[in-house]
Amino acid sequence: MELKGKNVLITGASKGIGKAVAMRLAENGANVLIAARTQSVLDETAKEIADKTGVKVVGVAADVSKLEDLQRLSDTANKEFGQVDILINNAGVSSQYPFDKQPLEDIERLAHTNYLGYVRLIRLVIPQMIERKSGSIINMVSGSTLCDPLPKNFITYSSLKVGLRAFLKGLFWEMRDHGIKVTSILPGVVDTELTDKLQDITKEQKDRLMSADAVVDMVMYALSVPQNVCPLELAVINQQTPWTKPVIDYAQEQAK
Repeated sequence: MELKGKNVLITGASKGIGKAVAMRLAENGANVLIAARTQSVLDETAKEIADKTGVKVVGVAADVSKLEDLQRLSDTANKEFGQVDILINNAGVSSQYPFDKQPLEDIERLAHTNYLGYVRLIRLVIPQMIERKSGSIINMVSGSTLCDPLPKNFITYSSLKVGLRAFLKGLFWEMRDHGIKVTSILPGVVDTELTDKLQDITKEQKDRLMSADAVVDMVMYALSVPQNVCPLELAVINQQTPWTKPVIDYAQEQAK
């Protein structure tokens, strides 16, 4: 796909992986609408990207767990850009607990953000893509979905990601005849602001974390293949991560 002049909607894009993806796409000439919950941080990120790349950058505060915010996000993208050529679902929240200690409100938050946030926004954006018979939808899922059984203390988070992964596989087959590409990225643990806030993370654990650029490279690969090719899933996993023990353990997660 020629990215220059394309219009991209990215959720969870004020920092971390989302910001890195937005910056790389803008450097390749794409206009970007970035969404996150805090407008002030979005404004700083939008200015940084626009100043560096010269493309059109719009920041929209939105909570992807709320349907009305997703509708406003889709409407704003159409108003500002005319259409969405590429949708990148990246927003997500984490909650690491043994299940018997998992707060009930966290279960609701995980479901509405990490599953429904993706499904609903795709549903809002995809009809226009079908009309044009073109478009790309890239989704950050989770490397934890490759584990069987799911990692301890992550079973609520990971089981919702398993459901999301199954939905996106089905969507791939439904959309391929419409010329729309659907790709899932399955990343391992990434060095972002989340891990920076942990108090007791060791250097060994820190060294096992990937950079956000490793995930961005997967996004760019998905957008670089010929029109008649679509990567269904791309997994990028920490080389030194043992499946039997999380990179970040439960006690450290609670300390952040």
